[in-house]
Amino acid sequence: MSLLGKLEADVEIKAPVGKFHDVFSCRPHHVNTMSPEKIHGVDLHQGDWGKEGTVISWNYTHDGVKKTAKEIVEAIDDKNNSTTFRVIDGDLTKEYKDFRLIVQANPKPNGEGSVVHWTLVYEKLNHQIPDPTTLLEFVVHCSKCCAKT
Repeated sequence: MSLLGKLEADVEIKAPVGKFHDVFSCRPHHVNTMSPEKIHGVDLHQGDWGKEGTVISWNYTHDGVKKTAKEIVEAIDDKNNSTTFRVIDGDLTKEYKDFRLIVQANPKPNGEGSVVHWTLVYEKLNHQIPDPTTLLEFVVHCSKCCAKT
């Protein structure tokens, strides 16, 4: 049994690709206004919104527990509408040695709305740590909330 893992999910939304990508790549601090029951705040620690290398922190409730995550925006790919976040501190670092979240928006074949693809890539600290399936469900839920605005 490997400590390395990868989970993926797709979710269809009505929002256009560019709008969705802009929120996660340049304005993640707006996610909490779209999903306030899950995301309580996103703060800038270092850098500038919408720039690679920027450090942000998330305050959120996951599985009924208030948590934090400090992340570095590792990559923004405007051509492919994807953003990669790497967790550098917070609750996830208690169970995972390495944790990345990649979100990519693609146009639906009919041209109306988007298909958001989430990828969680991680390395557990030990074999007793569960795969982060509920966190994948969490980010899918947030995608649906962001698409409503």
